[in-house]
Amino acid sequence: MINTTPTESNLSGLNPRDFQKDINNKKTDLFILKNAQGMEVAVTNYGCAILSIMVPDKNGKYANVVLGHDSIEHVINSPEPFLNTTIGRYGNRIAKGKFTLYGEEHQLAINNGPNSLHGGPTGFHARVWDAVQPEQSTVIFNYISADGEEGFPGNLEVEMTYRLEDETNALVIEYRATTDKATIVNLTNHGFFNLAGIANPSPTVLNNIVTINADFYVPIDEVSIPTGEILKVEGTPMDFRTPHTLGERIDEKHTQIVNGAGYDHCYVLNKTESGELSLAATCTEPDSGRTMEVYTTENGVQLYTGNWLGGFEGAHGATFPARSAVCFEAQCFPDTPNKSHFPSAVLLPGDEYQQVTIYKFGIQK
Repeated sequence: MINTTPTESNLSGLNPRDFQKDINNKKTDLFILKNAQGMEVAVTNYGCAILSIMVPDKNGKYANVVLGHDSIEHVINSPEPFLNTTIGRYGNRIAKGKFTLYGEEHQLAINNGPNSLHGGPTGFHARVWDAVQPEQSTVIFNYISADGEEGFPGNLEVEMTYRLEDETNALVIEYRATTDKATIVNLTNHGFFNLAGIANPSPTVLNNIVTINADFYVPIDEVSIPTGEILKVEGTPMDFRTPHTLGERIDEKHTQIVNGAGYDHCYVLNKTESGELSLAATCTEPDSGRTMEVYTTENGVQLYTGNWLGGFEGAHGATFPARSAVCFEAQCFPDTPNKSHFPSAVLLPGDEYQQVTIYKFGIQK
């Protein structure tokens, strides 16, 4: 674990001056959130990137449990551009970057093999958001995505809130969006979690014990696009309905594991009704005793095990090798605009996109 040196203003040892920069006449900065329990989250308004989440282990020792950077330059130039950022206008992949909406075809940037990924190379992760911090536990971000930006139709107005609960160590992310023209919207946060705490090198997450509240998942082809099927997890390495370590089956010769180079799949969450806020997944790191519960209103959650992390350097000299993080990205299903039988990601004028996702941290009992 990297032993960060707390400053007067934060536990994570980050310097506000290292995050202050003018980009296209907008200023970036560092925002520190704190709750009554002692939890601390550091974020910047460039891509709404989460830089650190400081929570205690079973011995009360605090560590940063997300793979983060310690300056705005490192955030901007990160080898993993989506590191803990807000993803939009469409999270995950769209086949060949094309979709048709009400008879009009739209072409997006191709930035992941033959496909569009996470809103394109200059998606929401690479934009400076307006930010206000009304209280110590909350920061509110706003961004207007122009009609045609990265190929998406309609002017989309987005408001997103990061808020820490005082009763528990929980980070609540709330999204709202409206449009003036029919468009598609699929927002998420791409948090890269390592509950052991980042280090040099950061340990793999293969010992993490995970459950996912899903009887079905979305299988993918060799370029990670959904085949269109919705398959049972039962009898496959995709089954996390009961606790399993991530490493237990991650190298099996199952077609889906091979296609994803590990886990990189969307799970169809069990819901009693669409849009309900319910438990999606749990994750326990046995050595530190830290736990995380993920709640969301979304229909799906993408499990990603950091298969393509290359060992680059992050905050305070920490390094991030392959499989040193696990992601639980709450979202619509991948390639939904081209799969008419998937739940729709279309947003129309007069309607409001809403999402709530919660990452709740605790200690193993």
